[in-house]
Amino acid sequence: MKEYLIIGGSIAGMNCIEGIRSIDGSGRITLVTDEPVFNYGRPLISYYLEGKTDIERMQYKPSDFFVKNGVDVISGVRAESLDPQRRSVKLSDGRVLPYDALCICTGSSPFLPRFEGIENVEKRFSFMKLEDALALEKAVDKTSRVLIIGAGFIGLKCAEGLAGRAGSLTVCDLAPKVMSATLDDTASGIVSRRLTDSGIELMLADSVQRFEKSGAEDEYTAIMNSGRTVGFDILVIAIGVRPNISLLKDAGGNVNKGILTNHGMRTSVEGIWAAGDCVESTDVVSGAKGVLAILPNAAMQGYCAGRNMAGADEVFEKNMRMNSIGLFGTHIMTAGTSGECIYSEVAEDSCKKLFAEDGRLCGFIIVGDVAKAGIYTSLIRNKTPLDGLDLDKLLKDPSLIPFGKAYRKEKLGSPV
Repeated sequence: MKEYLIIGGSIAGMNCIEGIRSIDGSGRITLVTDEPVFNYGRPLISYYLEGKTDIERMQYKPSDFFVKNGVDVISGVRAESLDPQRRSVKLSDGRVLPYDALCICTGSSPFLPRFEGIENVEKRFSFMKLEDALALEKAVDKTSRVLIIGAGFIGLKCAEGLAGRAGSLTVCDLAPKVMSATLDDTASGIVSRRLTDSGIELMLADSVQRFEKSGAEDEYTAIMNSGRTVGFDILVIAIGVRPNISLLKDAGGNVNKGILTNHGMRTSVEGIWAAGDCVESTDVVSGAKGVLAILPNAAMQGYCAGRNMAGADEVFEKNMRMNSIGLFGTHIMTAGTSGECIYSEVAEDSCKKLFAEDGRLCGFIIVGDVAKAGIYTSLIRNKTPLDGLDLDKLLKDPSLIPFGKAYRKEKLGSPV
């Protein structure tokens, strides 16, 4: 019986299980995760803080998923070291697990810069895992003054989650606009107005120089680069993440910013695959290499890795940059990269911009109605030529109609 070992219990790890079981129904699967509670969708942790969901409804897979798939789960334990020669992994509790095929799905960890005086701030948090949300839930009350460093995806979702719980919320960022890595000035301006209308104070093009203890217990002052000061008692650092690559790196595997794999998710070490936010991928749109840490990529990478661990020979070459987020009732979705703007529709509280390059859609930014944006995403992933399509109809109101009857039948499975 083949021994499968998966390190990491998030999206990539669970889809790896499904990939294995799609081919091998009897091999033994063991999953190791350092989270005591791990079967949940991480984008939902802000909604947990808002009271819009609970842990049971946050489950990514049904509660009987692991039993039905014959998976032995070891939770709350870290994988400390890897021995490729003996094909074994040592855990933090001293156990040593053998494997025939291993998949590393270790994800990423928060990037924590060393601000002067930060060691004196007692109540400081990250916002990546359920345990972070649970800790903030206990720490924050209606009198709390919260300072969030980082106006990207993670920081703004944290602000949304805390908006109804805290007394005040301030978000700062060195960048001159919110979500600077994904939004242009127009879209960022719309989102900024929505945030300030919801009571969030934004301090952009500014960040913390140092922290000082105030006179009262558990009260602090952030001295900003601009010279301004911010009083707070709860600090959240949401500047960015770093892939967890040490398990393979320390065992001699090839890494860069992330773990290096081929298109079948196989690493440089025999018998080892990797998937998810710890992996460096090639962007299908730009051709650039980087860590594309988004849920759809992790899910598809994990499934591909699982099938190949079980003996298949498949590739996944459609990694792409994509983000989807809701903030205070405003929906935001971006994908791909910028090129020539072939469609632009801007209003006071919404915008839609589509970009093309070499006759193909290469990216979009949508703030507002994102209901049919998946059609644009599919066009980008599949590098579909725009020639021959009803472009005017497709850009203004996307549907499968412009693709013709044969294409619709292929995608939908029946005549339409």
